Amino acid sequence: MQLNQNFKLPSLYLRVAIGSAYLWEVADRLGILGANGKPHVGWGDWKHFITYASQVMSFLPASLIPAFATLATLGEAIFGFLILIGLFTRMAAIGSSVLAFCFAIAMALSFGIESPLGYSVFTLSAASLLLATLPAYSWSIDSLLSNRKINKHLNIYQDQNSIKNKLPFLPAKTN
Repeated sequence: MQLNQNFKLPSLYLRVAIGSAYLWEVADRLGILGANGKPHVGWGDWKHFITYASQVMSFLPASLIPAFATLATLGEAIFGFLILIGLFTRMAAIGSSVLAFCFAIAMALSFGIESPLGYSVFTLSAASLLLATLPAYSWSIDSLLSNRKINKHLNIYQDQNSIKNKLPFLPAKTN
């Protein structure tokens, strides 16, 4: 039980950092953060993001790039949201790790290894993988659902034992 206690804050920190980073990038490419050229805006719209995605995936046929950019954006939105709220956290973190690793490889192939290292894309992949290995996710929907399931099983167990106490003629369980 001590092990789970030591991971409460780091688990939450990883979830907030990874989830918000993904959702920030999605909001940027959808223009939610402002127009292209405004302070703190990387792309500002889908058109500018596709231009960047074409550079990152320059080794692919041009016809495939919009589909991969759309899939990547959907992955970032879904994984980011699930990780942030803590729902299906382990699976979302694994997906996030794979997605970030694919980004890192694509960036390395197109721009050189300094690009994914400088933008910490390998770090995002590793942090997601670390999150997937944690034993529990405190302050998450996963934790809430797990506790409800455990409490349900505990209540069933207690109910069965209370019936036996009221009906002493029932045989005792043997293992």
